[in-house]
Amino acid sequence: MKARLSDNYDEKENEEEKVSCEEIADEIRNIGTEEELHEYLEEHHDVDIAESFEEFEDDEDILRILNALDYEEKANVIEEADEKIQKKIVEILPEDEVIEIFSHMSPDDIVDILGYINFQKRKSLLDSMKRSDANKLRELLGYETDSAGGIMTTQFIAFKKNLKMKDILEKIKIIGPKTEYIETIFVLDENGALMGEADLRDILCSSDDTLLSEITEENFKYVNPKDDQEEVALLVSKYSLKVVPVVSDKMALMGIITIDDVVDVIQEEHTEDMLKLAGTGDDEDIYTSLYESTKKRLPWLLINLLTAFLASFTVGLFQNTIDKVVALAVTMPIVSGMGGNAGTQALAVTIRSIALGEYDGNDNLEISIKYIVLGFINGLLIGIVCALIISLAFQNIYLGVVILLSMIGNCIIACLVGYLIPIGLQAMNIDPAMASAVILTTVTDVCGFFLFLGLATMFITKL
Repeated sequence: MKARLSDNYDEKENEEEKVSCEEIADEIRNIGTEEELHEYLEEHHDVDIAESFEEFEDDEDILRILNALDYEEKANVIEEADEKIQKKIVEILPEDEVIEIFSHMSPDDIVDILGYINFQKRKSLLDSMKRSDANKLRELLGYETDSAGGIMTTQFIAFKKNLKMKDILEKIKIIGPKTEYIETIFVLDENGALMGEADLRDILCSSDDTLLSEITEENFKYVNPKDDQEEVALLVSKYSLKVVPVVSDKMALMGIITIDDVVDVIQEEHTEDMLKLAGTGDDEDIYTSLYESTKKRLPWLLINLLTAFLASFTVGLFQNTIDKVVALAVTMPIVSGMGGNAGTQALAVTIRSIALGEYDGNDNLEISIKYIVLGFINGLLIGIVCALIISLAFQNIYLGVVILLSMIGNCIIACLVGYLIPIGLQAMNIDPAMASAVILTTVTDVCGFFLFLGLATMFITKL
């Protein structure tokens, strides 16, 4: 009982502590001195401070906040900020200050920011940096943004396998504070090639004279810099990894990908697939400009218009039948609509299986038969319910039979096509999320109308 009361109290306390970014922005505007502002900012998370930047229209307000923070705090806040805010901050701050802030950030986060700004500004910043730092960043900038090389960081710890624990611990104390990820130590052979990993816990628990090779795990997963970021996310998810080394063809360690970057990738890929499935741009949001939103959406709407004409043409083939039985015009959207819903279910499950790497292409026949049977069962059950309602409503049992048969046929087609479309697109190296919905809608509409009106034509004398 006491524990439950304590939990309720903690929940209530957490709710009271939640402050919106608008409230943070208002409080900042009312704070007078820089010292008070710094104290106030220390009370809030970096993410909340970064989100509050979006509430300021005047650059001077953002500069005032940044001036109240030290360089490390500035780096932490900027890392959490939105792309547009990051770009704005780099533009309004002096170059030497930007470079100093960059020195407290991981290379992969710096590369992301450099990718947002214009070429001249990027070149000027790189030219002003230390040559070694600039070369590392130029190398990372050379990879595709959605590749393993594009999201990796070059801040890691690696040692030769013949080092003893006491020597390793001394080195970790020196380079650890400057390194993004230290929980996993990477082990190199005599030639400098990656041969395995060692957990920091094992290093701390081993005796001083233990060799690194004795606690090395040689069965490890790795990726190449040109691998797609989605493949990296699947690897991390499958094997529950916290970090993934990125190696060259000769197993030279080039960088690492940490779990926080993989979480960003998963969110990005999920959003991209969802937006593509809806026929919008993969980077659109509610704040995208009117022109950009129109440009991203209009092409898919025009394609949908063409498919709508195709469905309309199918209906037009049976115009004489519809003229004779007006009830057909009222009931035919039911068949196409239910077919579309059944197909969307199959489509969603298939695309998810592809995205998670569950589909291997070996069971196409078995899965196809399953979807045919599934479509038949769903079509039969839904068709019976629909047939009873239509028969009673229009006092015509034959219209109910037409609905039942066409519902079964369209559900079978919808389920099968909902599975085969993304599989076929993947085989052609086309993103299944990009065009699946448009094709599915066309097939279910055309087949639904054709089956329903075709059967109605056969039973015309009974209707």
